[in-house]
Amino acid sequence: MTDNVESVELDAIVPESFYGKRLDQALAELFPDYSRSRIKDWILAGNVSVNDVNVSKPREKLVGGESVAINAQIEVHGSHQAQDIELDIVYEDDDILVINKPRDLVVHPGAGNADGTILNALLNHVPDIATVPRAGIVHRLDKDTTGLMVVAKTIPAQTHLVEQLQAREISREYEAVVYGTMVAGGMVDQPIGRHPTKRTSMAIRETGKLATTHYRVMEKFRAHTHLRLKLETGRTHQIRVHMSYLKHPLVGDPLYGGRPKLPKRAGPDMVHMLRTFNRQALHAAQLELAHPISGEWMGWQAPLPDDMVELLAVLKQDTEEHGVDWE
Repeated sequence: MTDNVESVELDAIVPESFYGKRLDQALAELFPDYSRSRIKDWILAGNVSVNDVNVSKPREKLVGGESVAINAQIEVHGSHQAQDIELDIVYEDDDILVINKPRDLVVHPGAGNADGTILNALLNHVPDIATVPRAGIVHRLDKDTTGLMVVAKTIPAQTHLVEQLQAREISREYEAVVYGTMVAGGMVDQPIGRHPTKRTSMAIRETGKLATTHYRVMEKFRAHTHLRLKLETGRTHQIRVHMSYLKHPLVGDPLYGGRPKLPKRAGPDMVHMLRTFNRQALHAAQLELAHPISGEWMGWQAPLPDDMVELLAVLKQDTEEHGVDWE
């Protein structure tokens, strides 16, 4: 595939109330469907005119009453192939779609996953999404995490969803199964950054980015806990890192949990389950947001996948047989 382009033509009269505003600030307010960084790039590239004169300085001051116009092109990148990969679509309209991601499916192509990803599937399902940055993907789930993701089908939808994410206005709740019996819920407020030596891992670091996770106990077992978690921020591996920090890593998480921990007197079903549960027991169960175009508040839920249902059933059976260990 070769790269194509799509034209963008916008024009407006600058309100008198914009006196003294910078050009990039004014254009971002006049054309809120496009991000400020994109508008700044267009100004620097000479794609913006004020009173029919090209202006390439984002800091140029306006007085009000000017005629401004943008004549630009958006590249449609052809480096990723559309692939006929089935998507579990929970909701779709002209602007967004919400999918229930299965395990073993990578969100975006990268090292070791050149194709066969959600992005490739989106290019097949919505060909025009090729004009949207990252094919409309505004947040990710780890390869082995299941559950709900929202995708923008247009640039205006993407712009407004990213703004909601940055303002922490999108509500995301997860279910997880962790090692150890937790007696109460709480909050982890610890910054997360790249691990100093393990480059594929994240870690609690003073120089990291702010990260806050709220959690509550849904069910306690003999040596495990079923949690409901809510993110305030969305850092890479946030729940996995925060639960490991609490000494309650997720079941099946080799990166932050180490080898499976078998409780005393574990029966064969328990041993088999813990040794063969080969992904982090984490599921994005609920997603709520304001529709990026209509503003309507919307929400979706995705039931636990079969493997986590089976895990919980084995843990419940083990607890009924042996009681509860409080050590």
